[in-house]
Amino acid sequence: MFKIYQQNENNKEYIILESNNKQSYASICLDEGARVNDLMLNGNSIIKEQPNFDYRDSYASSILFPFASRLEKGVYTFQNNTYQLHKNDKGINALHGLVYNKKFELLDVKEHQDKCIATFKYYENNPPKGFPYNYELLVSYTLYKGDFQITLLVNNLDSAAFPFTIGWHPYFNCNDFSKAYLHFKSSKKIVFDNNLITEAIKDFIINKKFYLENKQLDDCFILNEQGVDFITSEYHIKITSDALENYLQLYTPKNKPIIAIEPMTGISNSLNNEIGLQVLEPNKTYSVNFRIQLI
Repeated sequence: MFKIYQQNENNKEYIILESNNKQSYASICLDEGARVNDLMLNGNSIIKEQPNFDYRDSYASSILFPFASRLEKGVYTFQNNTYQLHKNDKGINALHGLVYNKKFELLDVKEHQDKCIATFKYYENNPPKGFPYNYELLVSYTLYKGDFQITLLVNNLDSAAFPFTIGWHPYFNCNDFSKAYLHFKSSKKIVFDNNLITEAIKDFIINKKFYLENKQLDDCFILNEQGVDFITSEYHIKITSDALENYLQLYTPKNKPIIAIEPMTGISNSLNNEIGLQVLEPNKTYSVNFRIQLI
């Protein structure tokens, strides 16, 4: 029987999902946007906290909503109204949405013989002036022995429609980049300016192994197919999304044995350039599923 239990450490609350043989495990931090801070699948360490890599700087495994990546100068226009968000990216841009540092509550748990599911909720009823909408965000994590699934559900509880994109910002363990590569299919790459704001889209064909040795990445691609394979000397996973439009952000922090492989439904500055942007009407719901499958 898989089980779910609570832990408290350093004044933070964690919910633990665990298999019966303890070889598969996920730790979720409620105080930091219900993010995954530790993930093991069938004895393979997939996600793990890094020393000297504070969450305030890394945004590791954060849920990105209502925008992914950067918003230029924190400003956007929607339905002829202009809004200003807090510029948390060195005072230049707004970065990674509005829920990465919110306290989520545990809403429901389900324990089964072959899996367990924990669902968390954040209810926004005191929105900032830059995104003045009431909404509810539900995050469900499902743990199997060799499979981890994330379901994000957005409910518009406001009387007005709002724009959004959504994404996830996990860092995956990689102890030897010389033996690691990605495999995904793309024909378009995003061109950034010096502040990582989208400038253009250019042709960039990828349909074979994308090697990672000696690469310093902060790049975004439009995916032709949903799946992204990550192969290391220790494990092989496939990362998928069921979104209609799929974008892939890759980032390698310096001198860290990790890589961010981020599935997103939009790109940098989507609230302005409208690439991947969606509009959620009042009383409507949007959902997306991300999956990590051990191959």
